[in-house]
Amino acid sequence: MWTSPRYGAKDPADETRLIRENPFALVVSTADGVPTATHVPVLLGEEGTLVGHMARANPQWRSFESSPEVLVVFSGPHGYVSPTVYGTDPAVPTWDYAAVHVTGRVELLDDALEVVEATVAAAESLRSPSWEPSPASRERFRELLPGVVAFRVHVRTRQSVFKLSQDIDAERYARVRASAAAENPRLAELMDRS
Repeated sequence: MWTSPRYGAKDPADETRLIRENPFALVVSTADGVPTATHVPVLLGEEGTLVGHMARANPQWRSFESSPEVLVVFSGPHGYVSPTVYGTDPAVPTWDYAAVHVTGRVELLDDALEVVEATVAAAESLRSPSWEPSPASRERFRELLPGVVAFRVHVRTRQSVFKLSQDIDAERYARVRASAAAENPRLAELMDRS
């Protein structure tokens, strides 16, 4: 991932928050030298790890043992910034966005139920009201487990970009922030935090 010091996370906690709030990630691996990618839920695991799961019918997981190095891409809020927002001329458009790329060694896990239940708990924690699985729902999870493969990524590197119009003057930044608030509130919230 290409990064620029001016667009880096100010604090590693910003990267952690982006991962936690945007757990639907892109897992990239190689099979016979060919890149393969799948969008799946991936969570922060124990210190220095990520955990996720995918359908057993997806052949990507079979490459994990022979090619255990993976890239996991988390994308945060993003949006196009039109020159009309700046109120100045000349001007050029840009794209504001945040992303975290994680590389590491992947291993398959035996307990997919634990990962599936953790995924549900993490997703439900972002909702109000949240749902709590009933005993019948937990039993349904167990019935579906033969079709699920769980994995853990032991994180080797973590890089990020938080490009949020921080390279423009205060007046134009305020206009971009106001436009984002009207069109893309999650992006505006991210600009406020960064």
